[in-house]
Amino acid sequence: MALPTRSQSRESYSPLYFLAALGSGGLMVTFFMWLLFWVPHKGRPVPIFEDIWAALQGGALPMQAMIIAAWAGIAFFAVMLIRLLWWNFSAYGAWSKTAAHAALRASNDETQLLAMPLASAMAVNGGFILGLVFVPGLWSVVEYLFPLALIAFVLIGIWALRLMGSFWGRIFTQGGFDCTRNNSFSQLLPAFALAMVGVGLAAPAAMSGAPMVAGLSFILSSFFITSALLLGALKLVLGLRALMEQGANVQSAPSLWIVVPILTVIGIALMRQEHGLHAHFGSHGTAADTFSLLTNFLSLQVAFALFGWVVLSRTRYFARFVWGAESSAGSYALVCPAVALSVMMQFFVNKGLVAVGLIEKFGVAYWLLSALAVLLQLAAIILVLRLNAKHLRAGNSGPLAQPAE
Repeated sequence: MALPTRSQSRESYSPLYFLAALGSGGLMVTFFMWLLFWVPHKGRPVPIFEDIWAALQGGALPMQAMIIAAWAGIAFFAVMLIRLLWWNFSAYGAWSKTAAHAALRASNDETQLLAMPLASAMAVNGGFILGLVFVPGLWSVVEYLFPLALIAFVLIGIWALRLMGSFWGRIFTQGGFDCTRNNSFSQLLPAFALAMVGVGLAAPAAMSGAPMVAGLSFILSSFFITSALLLGALKLVLGLRALMEQGANVQSAPSLWIVVPILTVIGIALMRQEHGLHAHFGSHGTAADTFSLLTNFLSLQVAFALFGWVVLSRTRYFARFVWGAESSAGSYALVCPAVALSVMMQFFVNKGLVAVGLIEKFGVAYWLLSALAVLLQLAAIILVLRLNAKHLRAGNSGPLAQPAE
């Protein structure tokens, strides 16, 4: 994938291109799901290199093929994530000196800047995955890494809050928010960024053996998760009202699916917190509780997916902006829901249906349901490759029109 130069992307750049990096990081997670649920890792909440290597050495041919494919997928999309982050920060630096940047900072679209901490938080999560699956002996020093991870996520969270403070400070003191251009769910992007920080902060709660680290992880992640829920609920209502009054903004139509990844991220964060409470603080959550949580979250995701599909199909969004000649950086928002549903399906099958005994692990029903997750993963891969070829190949001047909202 050859990326445009800074001069080529200077005028046509949009902060929404950080969602390209986000999608690559999400696809790393989908391949990690294979290792998490299909490779034995007794006594640990996640598989590490030693577990994966032992399964590769002693497993049957399908297990070996799966591990090689998962390793290759994680490595491929990790490289893509790093390249896209580097290109985005470089392109944003040049674009920030243009009149287009100043105009964005004075409009509803200022919240697009939250795509930067969102993608950065995903990159930290992706880095942890790389360490787990490729670095021998990492688990022996992991307790030293958890505090560093907390610091990294807190710093990204502060960055996100400062960007939000700039937006809200301007709106609440000067006004100027255009409700007629809020006819999408684009304003939920800050909630997504806060949720991504929250799920990263919740990881030590699930994996650390130190009660102090786990407790701090729980407290910090709770702040960002509850903030994401509050902000998301408010923006959802405002967006729905504008949608009903104005009709959908076609270029921003993919944002109607943004609730899907937000719910996956928050669901994983809550499961991580619950594991930490059980391991360190005497909580006694059951498999039925997790099954109920995952079922409700997945049901909400399907409902929002159907809602978004009504609008996307009626506006012929895929035909126009994915496979057709029209172009919008907001198209990358389509990747996140496919990734999120794939990940949620893996958790629903393994931590929900299998855990409560509704299906047998590695039985026929198990693989049929897991195949749905893999198909969603494949759809996301095809979409990423298509959008990268359309938007980010060398010589491409960028989108034909700046994305609204």
